[in-house]
Amino acid sequence: MYSLIFTFLCTSPIFLACFFCLLFHVLFTGKNEYDLLVIGGGSGGLACAKEAAQFGRKVAVLDYVEPSPQGTKWGLGGTCVNVGCIPKKLMHQAALLGSALKDAQHYGWNIAQPVHHTWSLMAQAVQNYVKSLNWGHRVQLQDKKVKYFNMKGSFSDPYTIRGLTKAGKETVVTAENIVIATGGRPKYPTHIAGALEYGITSDDLFWLKKSPGKTLVVGASYVSLECAGFLTGIGLDTTVMMRSIPLRGFDQQMASLVTEHMESYGTKFLKRCFPTKVEKLESNRLQVTWKNTDLGTEETDSFDTVMWAVGRAPDTEALNLEAVGVKTNSETGKIVVDASEATSVPHIYAIGDITEGRPELTPTAIAAGKLLAQRLFGQSSELMDYDNVPTTVFTPLEYGCVGLSEEMADLGALQFHLIQLHALSLNVLRKDLYVMYCFQVVCLREREQRILGLHFIGPNAGEVIQGFALGIKCGATYPQLMKTIGIHPTCAEEITKLHITKRSG
Repeated sequence: MYSLIFTFLCTSPIFLACFFCLLFHVLFTGKNEYDLLVIGGGSGGLACAKEAAQFGRKVAVLDYVEPSPQGTKWGLGGTCVNVGCIPKKLMHQAALLGSALKDAQHYGWNIAQPVHHTWSLMAQAVQNYVKSLNWGHRVQLQDKKVKYFNMKGSFSDPYTIRGLTKAGKETVVTAENIVIATGGRPKYPTHIAGALEYGITSDDLFWLKKSPGKTLVVGASYVSLECAGFLTGIGLDTTVMMRSIPLRGFDQQMASLVTEHMESYGTKFLKRCFPTKVEKLESNRLQVTWKNTDLGTEETDSFDTVMWAVGRAPDTEALNLEAVGVKTNSETGKIVVDASEATSVPHIYAIGDITEGRPELTPTAIAAGKLLAQRLFGQSSELMDYDNVPTTVFTPLEYGCVGLSEEMADLGALQFHLIQLHALSLNVLRKDLYVMYCFQVVCLREREQRILGLHFIGPNAGEVIQGFALGIKCGATYPQLMKTIGIHPTCAEEITKLHITKRSG
């Protein structure tokens, strides 16, 4: 049996290539140039590099942004800083301010109605802020003596990265340890005619200099709903086309409440529909044709902008992973890692959105990157804990959650407590305004009734859930929650009054 395995390995081209590269490395190259090389200058990669540098190690970061199909590009910092969390939250805030201006007259403020929004002013302010963050990251790397290469990297052998600049200049970098943190990019539905030619994604939206105008957002992900929410909030005619359920992976009762509120807020929804083609008209508008699966009909409408939000794909294509034996999931394309973030090649690691089975969230990537550096260079053995990670969807009425959803839970062993109420600060003096908020607590039915999940839809949901996440991490129970004194008047205090169970009907 062992002889068969040996024969197979000796006839495997990948094994032989890796073997001779390693042999050459050991015999002739000597010590590598860097203790750690991070490929990818996003949140996780930068956190890992800076943490490693604090241990006095020689560290380098290699980062390159491939322009989107529409030509959009940006600086150091990754998706979150440039085309994700940061610009999204700022534009979400712009939309909330618009809603506040409309409501202000009911509180005695004399504001001319209707209020108008200027996209170019907001976009310029957001883009300038993002550029300041890009510069800040460059300065931080310099301060910590981390070498920065603005290059696209690919593996030549397990210890060697070939870097290529935009101008085509090549640099070879070697390192004892390599961390892959290249994240993901939005998918395009290339099977749809005109999708790539005429559509944009979240990679482009935040860098538009002119208003997107009447917009169709295709997809039901959190990216789709967040973008559609703030576009509606700043006064744009916005439609969401969703093929199936909203916010897949989240609690579906809460997800339905999110979309219901968005509809009352002004966002249009084309449910159980999917696009078949996009065409450019002489007016430069985009005519979209789609099928309605419920009615069995084909329908069309024209838009100024079509944005695809149909998922993200790991950015691995240029890395040449197969040449060094780094295993990926054949279905998702993501890198397979163990609990210590190690890939199938012992000194090559991966963190963040590019890894299989990990949350696609900035804070988890940052924490995982720091812990990895501490294990590599700081004599730590602490692993990243991916359980009970809180998150928030920044739709017009925000949805924050931590722990299990109803769909993830063992229904027989759990109790679900639910409450729906009006938000005082949004409802006072407005008889025409129906704004609800909702809490759901998932807990064990037996013994101490430990809380396994908590969900909240309402104003500032992220701020609310962040506090409760600590309690759940510490093993909070339902009786302890009921003994907690609420702060009055707040939305969050209502969680201490959750006495109604779903089981009661």
